Amino acid sequence: MTTLKSKLHDDLNAAIKERDELRSSTLRLTLAAITKEEVAGKEKRELSDDEVLKVITKEAKKRREAAEAFAQGGRAESAEREKAEGELLATYLPKQMSDEDLERIVAQAVQEAKAAGAEGPRAMGAVMKIVNPKVAGQAEGGRVAAVVKRLLAG
Repeated sequence: MTTLKSKLHDDLNAAIKERDELRSSTLRLTLAAITKEEVAGKEKRELSDDEVLKVITKEAKKRREAAEAFAQGGRAESAEREKAEGELLATYLPKQMSDEDLERIVAQAVQEAKAAGAEGPRAMGAVMKIVNPKVAGQAEGGRVAAVVKRLLAG
């Protein structure tokens, strides 16, 4: 069984052979981030596929934020590059959940939380606790929080 990390390595080697600079540099940086995460604790360890996905998600988010910052700063070329890297990383992530599905899950969670007596600001945390495991990796935290806030506001 191939791990996600070994797939990234294989894809990196293929990208190097194909002289695909964008793919090879993006994968190299991502693998470096994975290695950094592996040696971050008290002892070096191998990351699980889920942990590798978290690193890729974080890297993809960095690229999106950088692309926005470059675009606002009028640096279209850099923005395009960051956007391309982000899209490349997204191909390794689970497909993102549609707005409709996300909204349906959040609406159910809001009802559950209210039935359990959660109200006001506390309801936000209660709802997030119910929603997060259901959407893990398929919807970004900020996106989830926005829908939860909107539905709680009624």
